Amino acid sequence: MADLTKRTEMALLDADIRKTSFDEVALGYTESEAIAEAKRCLNCKNHPCVGGCPVGINIPEFIAYVANGDFASAYEVLSESTSLPAVCGRVCPQESQCEKYCVRGIKGDAVAIGRLERFVADWNRKNNKNKVSKPLPNGHKVAVVGSGPSGLACASHLAKMGYDVTVYEALHIPGGVLSYGIPEFRLPKSIVKYEIDALCALGVKIETNVIIGKTVLIDELFSDFGYEAVFIGSGAGLPKFMKIPGESLKGVFSANEFLTRINLMGANRLSSDTPIFRPKKCVVVGGGNVAMDAARCAKRLGADVKIVYRRTKAELPARLEEVEHAEQEGIEFLLLTNPVMINGDENGFVRSIVCRKMKLGEPDASGRARPYEIENSDFSIDADAVIMALGTSPNPLIASTTYGLETEKFGGICTDEVGKTSKDNVFAGGDAVTGAATVILAMGAGKKAAAEIDRVLNSK
Repeated sequence: MADLTKRTEMALLDADIRKTSFDEVALGYTESEAIAEAKRCLNCKNHPCVGGCPVGINIPEFIAYVANGDFASAYEVLSESTSLPAVCGRVCPQESQCEKYCVRGIKGDAVAIGRLERFVADWNRKNNKNKVSKPLPNGHKVAVVGSGPSGLACASHLAKMGYDVTVYEALHIPGGVLSYGIPEFRLPKSIVKYEIDALCALGVKIETNVIIGKTVLIDELFSDFGYEAVFIGSGAGLPKFMKIPGESLKGVFSANEFLTRINLMGANRLSSDTPIFRPKKCVVVGGGNVAMDAARCAKRLGADVKIVYRRTKAELPARLEEVEHAEQEGIEFLLLTNPVMINGDENGFVRSIVCRKMKLGEPDASGRARPYEIENSDFSIDADAVIMALGTSPNPLIASTTYGLETEKFGGICTDEVGKTSKDNVFAGGDAVTGAATVILAMGAGKKAAAEIDRVLNSK
């Protein structure tokens, strides 16, 4: 008899192979594995897992269909609430959201909700079960700024209600952070394209190479293009640095630039027209998912990689499985360690990074233990590249070119709980409002804003 307290394991690409490969690491469930995992669901009366999902997927219902082998019906349930199931099944932090509230997890492992979502979406794609029909038009036009998770979610839900939706994307490929930020070994770009193509089949139009705030202003979308509402989902693409000596040396990169060159431009391929520095000894500063992504990419480019983080492993903000995968691939973690200086050679290239040991004290405003420096603990690490993965903030371009749009001190656009901004018929959501967060939270914001846009336009 199967042990229902343990979740069904998912096969991974061998660590020795993936060190030099950008192929997807997690290989997904087979049909029999998915059914076995779905049968672990207790179908609880109060469905606490649903409350942990930012887009409100009916999790017990879709899992029940999987348990019965009815994968097509399971996909229909998913598609009622989410426009990017194959993406969310791969990159969402389910362990801190839906799976966190799984009753099965009280005495064992939570049901692998994310893995099941991924399985259903992949099954649907492989079996060509996408039956998309354009809804009847309702005569209203809405513009969406940014084709990342929040923009795509907003566009999808508006399109399903019959709106004429155009998405404006600054880059040459749609997808936002899904295309430029998350590596192929975590999220294959063919899957992102498939999900976006499904959105376009609903009638959504996507215009690339359009920088809102420069190419076209927000006010011009109303006056010159005839849109009745605008949703801003432009993300948070402005990287942060430590402001320590040596950050201007050659070989110091933001994780944004490093990952964009690889993910969007294919710079990891030797045949690529986009250059990228291939370090021999690389230090990545930070402990989030972006730091793991940058470190694992550098490893695949042939570097010896160390991650420097000023707290302990318990405080690492990255997903546990991403940390485990990084460790399996031979990436070294230097914890309770913080950079204080980057040294260069006579030609201005990075030669080493000086770090200081830390200790933890009382919790700070974030609830995590505050790190303190230990005197006389400095040490040096040889490096020819340093990648700063310290988070990002919203680009100020749109706010600075849009009269009457209020922002927070950190640059995020001010909104209420349903995405309304200080400017009439302008809505916003995702990282453009909160700063860097998760894909699924951005999607939840886009979905809420779509409902509010519909309410406001219909009330008029």
